[in-house]
Amino acid sequence: MAKTSKQPKGATPKDTKGKDSKPKGNKPKDATARTAKPKDAKSKKAKAGDAKGKSAKVKDTKGKSATSKDSRSKDAKAAMPKSARKGAVDAEQRPLRTSWTEALRVEPGTDLASIDPRSTPAFDGDKKDGKELLDELADPVSDLQEQLYAEASAGGNRSLLLVIQGMDTAGKGGIMRHVVGTMDPQGVALTSFKAPTEEEKQHPFLWRIRNAVPEPGEIGVFDRSHYEDVLIVRVHDLVPKVQWARRYGQITNFEKRLVEQGTTVVKVMLHISKEEQGERLAERLDRSDKHWKYNPADVDERGYWEDYQEAYQAVIDKTSTDTAPWFVVPADRKWYARLAVMNLVREHLQAMEPQWPEVDFDVEAEKQRLAES
Repeated sequence: MAKTSKQPKGATPKDTKGKDSKPKGNKPKDATARTAKPKDAKSKKAKAGDAKGKSAKVKDTKGKSATSKDSRSKDAKAAMPKSARKGAVDAEQRPLRTSWTEALRVEPGTDLASIDPRSTPAFDGDKKDGKELLDELADPVSDLQEQLYAEASAGGNRSLLLVIQGMDTAGKGGIMRHVVGTMDPQGVALTSFKAPTEEEKQHPFLWRIRNAVPEPGEIGVFDRSHYEDVLIVRVHDLVPKVQWARRYGQITNFEKRLVEQGTTVVKVMLHISKEEQGERLAERLDRSDKHWKYNPADVDERGYWEDYQEAYQAVIDKTSTDTAPWFVVPADRKWYARLAVMNLVREHLQAMEPQWPEVDFDVEAEKQRLAES
């Protein structure tokens, strides 16, 4: 198939000389308080699994048999009241939860082709379980977001940047609706990078990216990103190889500086199969309410599928670092991809441990003043 000259989505065709400008600082507004829903532990049916979905086997230590231990456990349960025995059984059967961050993180030597797009690392529940868990996570994530936002109001400088990349129909829009859409919009800075404007073309490729990084207290979200400049630009030979090849280093240096300045970077590749993409494109043609999402150029791009896979492999090989690692999320199951991204955001926010700011007034005295007013 002859290659077509497609206008890139989010790619800057050439680098030009000039200094990158810094984003303007905006002070965060007060976030609206949200009340977390009580959690029902029994409704969380997520089960642990490693990145390849294999079950871990428990090994006996020092070559001793576990039979006597099992017998003692059974005897102890038999001596319990009936209700207590049931609780003990439930506790034993409750699965250990594997860290989503660990299960999905790209490790050195990761082969993208070996990752099954229909797999569900760190989770062995079904679609119903996944949707229930996603709903349950909305409030805890929102609460963490509010803490991060509040922390910045007292001078904190930390933020989180979520980068979403993937082939056409990989589910980026669904992540925006079902994950980002659960957050308080006051604290979210969402940027969708499409073909560069004439002004953007006059600057280095990272110029428009710098202008979109999140302010302190914000969760920034990139729907496509600076990685388009080493993906579609590479596949379609939009600039000489010597030019796009040096961008990998420029990107890693840029992300390193972001982290040093207080931004936690979470980069997600939605890994979809060519077969699943074909089915999703067919659905857009079959349903009149989906016609608006269909782009004839998407079919042209399918002719470059292997080239894109090579380009993505190069991206994760060259730009997954300790400070800004990539996470490959199998995306043939939409519900799983959304659940995985929500958990990645949750785990990274938890690791940041955002703090409620200390107040500079006497709370009890203010309560008294309010009562007397």
